[in-house]
Amino acid sequence: MREPTVPAQLSKRVPYLEPAAGAAWWTVGCAALGGGSGTVVLAAGLGLTAAMTVALRRRFGAGAPLPRGATGRLLRLFGITVALVAVAATALAYFGFGELAVPVACAIVGVALLPVSSVLDERALVAAGAVLMVLGAAGALLALGSAGLLYPQGVVGLVAGAVLWTVGAYRTGMLADLRGGIRR
Repeated sequence: MREPTVPAQLSKRVPYLEPAAGAAWWTVGCAALGGGSGTVVLAAGLGLTAAMTVALRRRFGAGAPLPRGATGRLLRLFGITVALVAVAATALAYFGFGELAVPVACAIVGVALLPVSSVLDERALVAAGAVLMVLGAAGALLALGSAGLLYPQGVVGLVAGAVLWTVGAYRTGMLADLRGGIRR
């Protein structure tokens, strides 16, 4: 079995974070697609998540423990983010701007990734957070300028899922291994 190509202390901390979050966003995006195509796209995304999870499980097991106090901070950030998303979605729906719920949630998750990056000591999460914030802003513009859920929910959800999977693969060394295997 090949050793990971990224420093073990960084990549072993919470290795399943991005695949799980990517699957959640992918599911949100697939909900905006039609029945048949949405099911196929959802199945493909969940299959990718399962493949990443199996590969990460073989490589890292359950993952390395976080430093003292980091678990509590990570759980607080998760709870605060979920609460902010729920309150924002409820308030937007109440005021008649329900189509903005997914883009605003994407921006909130992007902002939340910034402190998560300091907890995990991982800079790639800063880039992911920035991309999700820009994606949320673009999705809000698309939501206000179009009818339906395809752009504000479908595109934002699918792109956010792909971004999180890519960052997870980078952070855990899967992309470096793939790149090394292609060069041979």
